[in-house]
Amino acid sequence: MALNVINPLRRNHKIMQDLISKHASRLELSMRLMDVAALWAAGHLAGLVRFSGPLANAAPIHSVLLLLCCAMAYLLFFELGLYLSWRGRSVLTMFGRVTASWGLVLLIGLFISFLMHHVGELSRLWLFYWFLAGSVFIVAVRWIVYSSLRYLRRNGVNSKTVVIVGYGQIGQEMHKRAQQQDWYGYEVQAICADPEDAQYVDTNFITRIGTLEELPAYVIEHQIDEIWIAVSVSSSAKLQRLQYLLRNALVDIRWVPDTLGMQMLSNKIGDFMGFPAVDLNRPVSSGLNGLAKDLFDKLFALAVLILLAPLFSVIAICIKVSSPGPVFFKQPRLGLNGKKFDVYKFRSMKLHHESGIVKQATKSDPRITRIGQFIRRTSLDELPQFFNVLLGDMSIVGPRPHALQHNEMYSDLLEVYMARHRVKPGITGWAQINGYRGETDTVDKMARRVQCDLYYIQHWSLWMDMRIIVWTAFKGWTGNNAY
Repeated sequence: MALNVINPLRRNHKIMQDLISKHASRLELSMRLMDVAALWAAGHLAGLVRFSGPLANAAPIHSVLLLLCCAMAYLLFFELGLYLSWRGRSVLTMFGRVTASWGLVLLIGLFISFLMHHVGELSRLWLFYWFLAGSVFIVAVRWIVYSSLRYLRRNGVNSKTVVIVGYGQIGQEMHKRAQQQDWYGYEVQAICADPEDAQYVDTNFITRIGTLEELPAYVIEHQIDEIWIAVSVSSSAKLQRLQYLLRNALVDIRWVPDTLGMQMLSNKIGDFMGFPAVDLNRPVSSGLNGLAKDLFDKLFALAVLILLAPLFSVIAICIKVSSPGPVFFKQPRLGLNGKKFDVYKFRSMKLHHESGIVKQATKSDPRITRIGQFIRRTSLDELPQFFNVLLGDMSIVGPRPHALQHNEMYSDLLEVYMARHRVKPGITGWAQINGYRGETDTVDKMARRVQCDLYYIQHWSLWMDMRIIVWTAFKGWTGNNAY
């Protein structure tokens, strides 16, 4: 058990924190006035650049718009939440929000100028200069303030003491980030962990609260500032107990649901019908991201089909010469959200009947033709799937589509197997460039491939797709497991 003694240095920091909290309204007022001053200065600077002289020499509407927008910024920036505590959140997001809010204020000012029938007198170049200078100035103000607070918090001033309730994956990750990213200004003083998670708490450096019932008294006795609840969404009884025990706690309480332990595709929190909702099974490559990926896929597939048309012709002739039968082979697969489609390949085997059972190709498989051995080893048999991409059934990069019988078998053996069908299947993928291609004759091999597929779905980006394509071109076309 860590010693619960507040040393003089911590006491001084606590006094400083209380002083900052006491004058928080004055700090907020100072920030609002600094924003107004920054926009006022930016407007006059833009006037000097555009009109080569004071703004007063320009049409009066410029000075009127300057006064109007500065007044609106003083009022609307507060309503838009620009002066709330940004502790623990992304700085880039804050800067983006500030710039967007300034753009909104300027648009409202332009609309009012239009209603006053003076918008035609405004210099568009001055507006552009003012927007750019204003964005730079108000971002600079926040950067100075934010950097000052980071310095103070890094040195223990204006820090907040925290108790973490629940020490699973989320609780441990929050504790680690609070320690490593000390500029956030959070000091984890105690942890209330279940017996199974208690082994992860280093009691030489931090206090462990044994039971939930001890929590309220500890918070009051040690003047805790915040309580972070990192409890799984399935622990409803514990949450109800916490709600009752902390009903009189006059501190900030944050609930961060422990979703890391759930093998789902995402845990993004959004708004649904006015309620906060967690999307557990929504891929990153959906919405606008999905449109960008789809456009990239179709343009890339079209370019490949045009450039490789001569190679297609050569392979088709070789297949017809090597054995009787069609050039292309098609087989049903599961696509996006389990929708069936026919995948196309160059035929690499002799014509045969499988009696409803799909047998994976093995080493020295007698069904494979001579040309088939070459195109399978080099993955050239997969090239017709660029037609599937143009048809919208597949993507350039994604989980490889498996035979229907394999889907039925592995969906029972592997818990998260079917989650890979939440995105379009791909010609190549993260699993393939990591060596998991070809025959999957054991459950362990398939499990490793599925884990790669899920990693790709959870971490998708266009840049990641491009990396996989380039890597496939140099490494992924061949492999020891491809027969």
